[in-house]
Amino acid sequence: MNGATDVVARKKGREARSRKKKYSSGNGHSSSGSIGNGGANEVSDSGDSRRSDRMAMRKKRVHRAKARKTSGGRSSAMSLCLVSTAMFAMYLLVCIIFFRNLPGGGGGGMKGLVKRTKEKVSQLRAKHSMRNEVKKVAERLVEIREESEVEAAEVPAQKKSPVPVGVWPISIRDEEGNFEEIKHPGIDDGHVTMDVPRFWAEDPVAIHENKLMSRERALSIGTCITPDPKTGSSTRGDECPLNERTVFVAIASYRDWQCVDTVTSIFSAAKHPERIRVAVVDQIVAGEDGSCDVPRSPCGGDPDQPLCLYKNQIDVFQMEAELAVGPVFARHLGHRLYRGEYYSMQSDAHVTFTRGWDVDIISQIEATGDEMAVLSTYLTDIVGSIDQKTGLSLRKTRPIMCNTEYEGGAQGKHLRHLSQPEGMPDIHGMPQLQPYWAAGYSFSRGHFIAAVPYDLYQPMIFQGEEMSIGLRGFTIGYDFFAPEKSVCFHSYAKGVNAAARNKVPHFWEHSEKFSGTGVKAMKRLLGIVNMNPEVDPSEWNHAEEARYGLGGVRKTSKFYELYGIDVKKKTTQRHLCQFVRGRMHNMFMKHLRSDGMGIDYSKIDFKW
Repeated sequence: MNGATDVVARKKGREARSRKKKYSSGNGHSSSGSIGNGGANEVSDSGDSRRSDRMAMRKKRVHRAKARKTSGGRSSAMSLCLVSTAMFAMYLLVCIIFFRNLPGGGGGGMKGLVKRTKEKVSQLRAKHSMRNEVKKVAERLVEIREESEVEAAEVPAQKKSPVPVGVWPISIRDEEGNFEEIKHPGIDDGHVTMDVPRFWAEDPVAIHENKLMSRERALSIGTCITPDPKTGSSTRGDECPLNERTVFVAIASYRDWQCVDTVTSIFSAAKHPERIRVAVVDQIVAGEDGSCDVPRSPCGGDPDQPLCLYKNQIDVFQMEAELAVGPVFARHLGHRLYRGEYYSMQSDAHVTFTRGWDVDIISQIEATGDEMAVLSTYLTDIVGSIDQKTGLSLRKTRPIMCNTEYEGGAQGKHLRHLSQPEGMPDIHGMPQLQPYWAAGYSFSRGHFIAAVPYDLYQPMIFQGEEMSIGLRGFTIGYDFFAPEKSVCFHSYAKGVNAAARNKVPHFWEHSEKFSGTGVKAMKRLLGIVNMNPEVDPSEWNHAEEARYGLGGVRKTSKFYELYGIDVKKKTTQRHLCQFVRGRMHNMFMKHLRSDGMGIDYSKIDFKW
């Protein structure tokens, strides 16, 4: 009823307002005519009455609404509260039943769940923290890499070490691809080439750097048969025990039937043959000459032969005899076979060794206290020198290198070593200092071969090579000594061995193929060591002169001055042997550097 009344009232109100608008003028004034004025008054009176009725009815409606709101709101709120309370109670009951039925977790039930929840939260937090740390580390690594790239761009790349990594055991048979092609030095037009092993150390100058070699550099060369237990490296310097230091033996052989016996003697007479590696340059005629590594009888029938037992420690570089151009080229190839051994030895192909020679010669070189020592001599004849029962030396004397003289010929004047005096040692307990080096026997640290390799460009040279190697070694800082006692002996073509040795051919049997090359080679040899000042340098070949040239520690002029050699007049001091045997050792050895890196010749002012 109230709602209907309200609708009607609202409707009437709209009609009243509508009518009022309808009859009202736009300017606020009444329309003209009587109808206008009289009708307006009637409508106005009727509208005021209805407005009053509506106002009264509205007040009643408002009053009733307030009453309903007050009574209805209270009841509704109470009902809602009761419903909510019931729902909460039911939810709580369900939770209690659910949690009581959960499996235990340390404390069981609810406690277990809470514990596991806390652990899970901790894990998540730790994982999040770890992710943050990893992210920070990754960001820092990126920064470091960027900084390194900037530094690498600003700083030139470091040079590769000139000293390769030493490895033991080793063989050129395992170095497929490590060969290079060279032009045969005896053929000018270069149409004959040879594949030869690469040098172990490609650049000798990079090793000595034209200055005194540091002890650290020297000790970085030389392998040990037992690797370092911590690093696994075969290069252990002087920490390697004496009996485990490797020995490289270079032999140049030209159609020599005794080469097999020499290699056999090296292994059979050594106390520690397991540390020896022999490299032979075998110049033979196939089908006529035997190979240096083939034993007298097959290994199948006699496997205990040294050449069978140690075949893996023998490297043979075989070449056609008709390509041979003398010992210098053959020994050059031999130096290419060196692979970083601790000691290096050079020997002729017809030599017999005493029992325990390896221990003996090593103890002698170590007695010098000189890292740059080279023990070298002309060997004594084998006849009457070795006890056949014990294998030991019967000699109490030994040769010393001090006798040389100029000789002429087609190749021009050059120094040639003569027969050397042999006698009882003047110095006891160690080798004796001497001025010269001999090609027939040499024993040194391995870096001597690496730093002073034989010259590739000296074909058809037989006399003169020893002065070349000796002078080059002297300028690089090496000192030469005569062994206190001999550890091997030479088979000369005289006496009982004359007939057998005279059957051995010589390399000059093919010399007509290489006519004129020896003259050019001698000019180069003498030019490099400053022994032919009368020859214009443009007359000789300067190829790879740095590799096969002089060092920067001493000058050749110092050598000539000390030992009485006049390179202009071509004369030598005839009393040199007296000086060498009497005064030289004691006078010069007191200037051995405190670190053992050679004698300091700048402090020696001796003059003839």
